[in-house]
This record gives sequence, C-alpha cells and structure tokens, in this order.
Amino acid sequence: MSTLLSSLGRWSFRHPWRVLVAWLIVLGVAGGGAVGLGAGTDNTFSIPGTESQAGLEQLQRTFPQVSGTNAQFIVVAADGDDVTDTAYRDDIESTVRALERIDGVLAVTSPYDENITGMVNNEKTAAIVRLQFDGQSTDVPDSVKDDLQQRVDDLATALPDGSQAALGGDLFATSIPTVTITEAIGLLIALLVLIVTFRSFVVAGLPLLTAVLGVGISMAGIFAATAFATVSSTTPLLALMLGLAVGIDYALFIVARHQDQVRDGVDPEQSAARAVGTAGSAVVFAGVTVLIALIGLGFAGIPFLTTMGVAASVAVAIAVAISVTLTPAMLGFVKGRVAGRPRRARRKTDAAPRPTFSRRWVDAITKRPVMVATAVIVGLGVVAIPALSLNLALPNAGVLPKGSEARISYDLTAEEFGPGFNGPLILTGTIVTSTDPLNLMQDLGDEVEKLPGVREVALATPNETADTGIVQIIPETAPDDPATSDLVRELRSHHDEWLDEYGIDLKVTGFTAVAIDISDQLGSALLPFGIFVIGLSLILLAIVFRSIWVPVTAAIGYLLSIAAAFGVVAAVFEWGWFADALHVARTGPIISFMPIVLMGVLFGLAMDYQVFLVSRMREDFVHAAGSGRAAAVEAVRSGFAGTARVVTAAALIMFAVFVAFVPEGDSSLKPIALGLAAGIAIDAFLVRMTLIPAVMAILGDRAWRIPRWMQRILPHVDIEGEAVERERALEAWPGDGSVLAADDLVVDEADIHRAHLRLAPGGSLVVTGTTSRALRALALVLAGRVTPDAGRLRIAGHLLPGRAVWVRAHVGVALLDQPDAPAHVGEALRGHTALVILHGIERMSLSHRDQIAAQLRDAGDALAVVFTTTDPDAAQRLLVDAGRAPASVSDLSRTSVLPDPTEVTA
Repeated sequence: MSTLLSSLGRWSFRHPWRVLVAWLIVLGVAGGGAVGLGAGTDNTFSIPGTESQAGLEQLQRTFPQVSGTNAQFIVVAADGDDVTDTAYRDDIESTVRALERIDGVLAVTSPYDENITGMVNNEKTAAIVRLQFDGQSTDVPDSVKDDLQQRVDDLATALPDGSQAALGGDLFATSIPTVTITEAIGLLIALLVLIVTFRSFVVAGLPLLTAVLGVGISMAGIFAATAFATVSSTTPLLALMLGLAVGIDYALFIVARHQDQVRDGVDPEQSAARAVGTAGSAVVFAGVTVLIALIGLGFAGIPFLTTMGVAASVAVAIAVAISVTLTPAMLGFVKGRVAGRPRRARRKTDAAPRPTFSRRWVDAITKRPVMVATAVIVGLGVVAIPALSLNLALPNAGVLPKGSEARISYDLTAEEFGPGFNGPLILTGTIVTSTDPLNLMQDLGDEVEKLPGVREVALATPNETADTGIVQIIPETAPDDPATSDLVRELRSHHDEWLDEYGIDLKVTGFTAVAIDISDQLGSALLPFGIFVIGLSLILLAIVFRSIWVPVTAAIGYLLSIAAAFGVVAAVFEWGWFADALHVARTGPIISFMPIVLMGVLFGLAMDYQVFLVSRMREDFVHAAGSGRAAAVEAVRSGFAGTARVVTAAALIMFAVFVAFVPEGDSSLKPIALGLAAGIAIDAFLVRMTLIPAVMAILGDRAWRIPRWMQRILPHVDIEGEAVERERALEAWPGDGSVLAADDLVVDEADIHRAHLRLAPGGSLVVTGTTSRALRALALVLAGRVTPDAGRLRIAGHLLPGRAVWVRAHVGVALLDQPDAPAHVGEALRGHTALVILHGIERMSLSHRDQIAAQLRDAGDALAVVFTTTDPDAAQRLLVDAGRAPASVSDLSRTSVLPDPTEVTA
C-alpha cells in the first residue's frame, strides 16, 4: 500500500491542477444533487421489531386519531383567576373552532368538553388543548405550523393580562441543529495551532482548505441522500464535526512529514511522494479503523443510528481520500515554500543542545514508569466515577433552550399538571371478540390506574368500529425519568395476566414508549459493540506492530479513556457541574446514542495517536544499535520525541473542533461533542503520551515479542512506509538497465538461497533445476505473484514486493503445464509487456511449441523472455524457432546460488 500511495502522491504533486479541478467537480456534482434531490432531514425515531413500534403501526391502521403526531398549547390563568371563567373559556373555545379548520388536523380536544377529563388541572389554574395530526411530525408542512403558531399568538394577546399561552407537544419537541459562530472559533483555534506548528501562514492553511472541501462534499452528499433514505438532523452535524477534525489532522500528519523532509534537504517532489507513502499509509490505516467503528454502529439494529454511522463514515472516507490526493497536490502548488520560516539559530557554545520539552517529558515518565502509570490509572478511575450514574433517553422538549416556546410549554405542563403529562403512554389491543367494548376498556383502565407509577388514566375507550381499544396512561414521572421506563416494564409484565382476564393482546406504545425501547436497545448493544471494538483494536494493532503487549496496552488505554469521557459527560449533564457555563438547558438523562457513537468515534481517533506514536518507537527499536531493555527504553524516548509535536498539534486541533460544538450546539449533539472533546484530551495527553510510554518502559523489549505461530498467520501491513524507504535506499540499484535483476534472492519453497540474476531488455534467460515444483515457485516470484522470502528483486524497473501490483499488471506469466498452453501465452503477451515468464515448456507437444514460437516471434525483439524448465534444450530450440538469440542458462541442480550476474546477462 505504501508504494502505491507514494506513486499517487508523486503524480498528484506533478499534476496539482488536475487533482484540484477533479475534486471541485465532485463538489459541484454533490452540491447539485443536494439542491435537486434533497428532501430534508427527518427527526422521527423508530425501531422496527419492537412492541412499541408494532403498536404504533397497528394504531395507524385502526385508530389514526391517536397514532399520528400531536401538538398542544397550555393556557395558564393570571394569579387569582380561574381558567374556567368566561374571560378564558370563550377565547379558548373560539381558538379550538378555528384550529379544527386547519388542513391536516384530525381532531382538536377542548378542555371544556363534557366527555373529556383531566385537561383542566385540579386547581383550575391551567388548561390544555390538544391537536392530533395525520402522520409524523415531518409530514406536517411548515405552513400549518406557522398557522398554528399565529392562532396561539392571537389567543395569548386576547387573554387577560398576566396569563400565559405556550405552544408545544411532539410536533415542536425537536429543534433543527444549525452551525453557529462558535464552530468558526474552533476553526480559528485550529488555524493558530497549525501556524505555530508549521511556522508558515501558507502551509497552515493547507490542512484547513482540504478539510473544508472534504466536509463540503460529504455534507452535500448527505443532503442528496435524503431523497433515498431517512436522515436525522443530527447526522449532518456529526459528519461535519468528524469530517473537519479528521480532515485537518490527516492532512497535518502528511504535511508535517513533508515539511521536515524538505527542511532536511529532500527534493519537494521526492518528499511529497515519501510523505504520502509513509504518513499517508498511517492515515489510511487510521481512517479505516474509524470507518469500521462507525459502520459498527449498525450493531444496535436501529435504522437512524445505522444511517448516522454510514454518513459519518462517508465523511471520514472522503477526508482520507482528499488527504492522500489533494494534500500532495496543494504541496505541488507551494513547492519549496513549504519549508516555512526557519527556526532561530542558537548561539554556538560548548554546552550540549538543550533537549526539547517532549524529550524532557518522556525522560521523566520513563525514569519512574510504575509511579506514573499508577497515578494515571487511579486519576482516570476517579474521573470515571460519575459514569456510574449515567442514564439514557431520547431528547424531548425538556432539553430545548429555556427561552423556546416549546420548552416553556413543557415546563408549564409539568408544573401545572405533573411531569408525566408530557409523556403519556398508550395500551392498545384488538377487541373484536368483545360483546361489551365500552365496559371492557373501562374495567381495564380501572385496573391499570391501580399500578404504582400511574398518576391517572386519561382515556380508556374503543375506536369507532369497536375493533381496537386504547388506554391512555399519565405517568407520575417525566418521559425521560428512569421511573417511567420501569412503569413501561411493569405494564408489559402484566401482558399474560390481562390476556387471560380480558382476552386482549395488549401492547405498550406511544412516542414515550418508543423512546424507551430505543434507549433500552441501545443500552443492550453497548456490550457487543464494545467487544467488537476492543477485539478489532487487538487484531489490527497486532497486525501492525507484530506484538502482543502493544495491542493489549492500547485496548486498556482506550477503555480508560472512554470511561473517563463518560464520567465527564455525566458530571456536566447529570450532576450539573459547569452546566450553566456550557449552556446546558436541562440536566438529566443523556441522549441514548451518545455512548455508542462516542465509543465508535473515539476508538478510531485513539488508534490514530497509538499508531503515529508507537510506530515511531518500533521503528527506532528495530534500527537500534543494541538490544534488550535499555535499547527498548531509549527507542520509546526517541520515538516519542520525534512524533510528540505533531500528535500534540493534532490533539489540540481535534479538541478545538469538538469543544466548539458544545456551548451553542444542538441539545442532541452537545453531550457527544463534549464527550469527544474530553475523550480526545484524555486519550492523547494522559493515555497515549503519558501512560503508554510508561507501560512501554516497564515492558522493555518484551513489548515487541510475538509468538512464532501468530507471526506466521498475521498478514503483513506496511503502514510505516518501509517499502517506500526501501525504494529510496535502492533507487540506484542495479544501475545497469536490467529488465530483471535479483541479488541475494531467497525463495524457500524453491530451495533458492542468495541467488543473483540479470537480464537485459530483449534478452532471454533459461533457469533449470531438478524439480518442476521449485521452478514453478520461482516463476511466480519473478512475475510478482508470490512474495520472495528475502533479497532484492527488481522487475521492469519496479522493486518487489512493494510494486507487486504493478508487476502483476504489466509482466506476463504463462504456466505451460496447464491445458491450452498457447492461449495462456497469448494472454501473457497481451498489452505489449516488456517481460514474459514461461514455465513448463518441456510438457508441450511439438505443435504447441511451434505456436508459442510464432507468438514470441510476433511479439518482437524488445520482449525479454524467461524460461523456468527442467529441459533447457527444449527452451533453446524454441528460441531458435522464434528467431531469437540463444539464452543464458542457469542450472539450479548444480548450486542454489545462480551464476554471477555477468554470466547470465544476455
């Protein structure tokens, strides 16, 4: 992967205008799709397969008057007045009659209706008017909402002085998130961090520019997707927040590596290729971990959350793609100016240069690693304590800003009628077998009213066709109170009892019950999702670092970070710490999908820092002059010092972007943004840059050990750019223009050790030996189909195994021990390849050999040919028939070391 990314970075650097225009075209197409196809976001939460959702669907078919969304307005009389007085009653009833004429309104319930009770409170100081609509809240047009608002405003004006009228209900319970000025402040902080990091205004703007372009594409794509899928209004802002954070950070890693190399004297084009091949490889790996974690949100089985995860993952994928293409293209525009302002030269003295702050920090940590590790673990454990009181619920009007009318209506209703009036529950079932549906529902309502947690039964009635009955229950507690969830479970526990007694298969439903079911299912999904995330981190990091302890310590550090982040969120949103300073509208339960989103996103971001820090430590340990504990600890120190600056800048940028969404952000996004900001700060500075170096120092060289059996089964992933560095080191090798060059080549399967080969363009080489199996393995190695075990191998100018993908695409190989050999040769020669490798010519019939000779003759003299065969004479005769010069021959049966390069050069 690193070599492919290196080539991509070089091409992008050479053709910056093409890359920039291509991405602008993508932005234009996505923007056009958003304008032409966008259907708007939908804040309707549903969860297929649950009892509450099934009950709602049943009511939509049989009792639509109570199944759709609702609105209500509350009138509170002035002090000393009675809401039943004529001064209030006449205006309220006049408004009810006017509301009945609004399109889409199924029913309006007057509080003074003789058949309705409970809509005027016991003290007669407040009354509620309820409206029922057909369909969900998103089905109600804005014009209807505006008309309703105007009617209530007119009523408030007509009522006596000192009274209040406030509009609310499910229709107005959610707010549409918007971008505010605080998010721009977060970007400004990010720009300042970049300027300090790069010491250049021009270079500092590059990560911001690429990140904003990527976010624009992803946001436009999400709004275009609303034509085909239901997207909640929180989804675009979550994608915006993540896209900005990872987009800036990923570009930062690449540009920082490029700037360091240019300052060291590397040619800008070469440096851009190396930066994308090395840092870009780590960026791709880090992005993939975030993608997998976000897509893993589908574990909960909740459609809106799955859509949220997919949309956010698209934003991250676009950020990765832009980082490895547009970033080197922008570097191509600035070229040598990327070096920025040079650091101030120090006066020459005999004293040793003063170590950097990061070096002094890691030195202090590794001198007393046990004490440091203990302090961090205990400290984070204390921070995590508030997480034990974490309660989850879906947002309602109670979390809206205090000044909003829907929040005023919610608070007045809770004050005048009790908190449960804001979240009624519905029991419903089919009663077609009943001969007395009215008394049946009344008896059932009386029994329900006796249950603990039930304040009153507001309604117990069959529908007009007497085939479905409902019992509307007013709980004693608020919709997001844990006691209301307990009431739902209590009602469901009586299902079998009431089925036997009344013959009704009852379901507990209503929007409050749906919200409780979603919260419960999200809570139950946390454990399997956590196992998935932790298991994924162990596997991925074991592949990357070829170690057991590195993945284990990374996973433990992640658990500490996530627990501490939960603790911070609970302390603010449930305990109320700093709630006013952060403009938290109401303390209480946290939005249900916060934990699972926070776990998924923080996992990917934590792995970013783990990879960038520990990969440098591993690199320094591998290249260390000594071995043992001392060398391992020094590698931890040098690796940390070499990457701490960039990781610190990346963490500060992410923190700034996330925390900017907290003060004025949407109530649904606030806890997620705060959790991410706290989680990033804790994970980057306390876990990755303090705890991990301490633990690595404790482990010493044991940190890099892995069982042999695991070493064999784990795939090799080059995220440190080893292949790119190898290509740079061997750039001048072999230097003789050979189309095939091998030095010290080892192929264990073919029993080849330290072999040397050279083949000039247009030449021929015959490699022979004792077994066809060994020769077949060698043929596949030379064709890039199999990786050699050791040594140097360059085919058609491309170094293997790093460029194996190119070699497979451009170098033909034909296994002639298979049927229809001439057809295989023709396939191998397709595309005017410069080299073809033929194995098993000894098994061909004379007629087939003639056909192959004709194919080689038609291919021209520029083609280089390699035969691997147990019959070298047959290969020589075929070359003569093809009109080619005789080949050099190497006999593997005489020695495992092929002849000196000068002996086999055609």
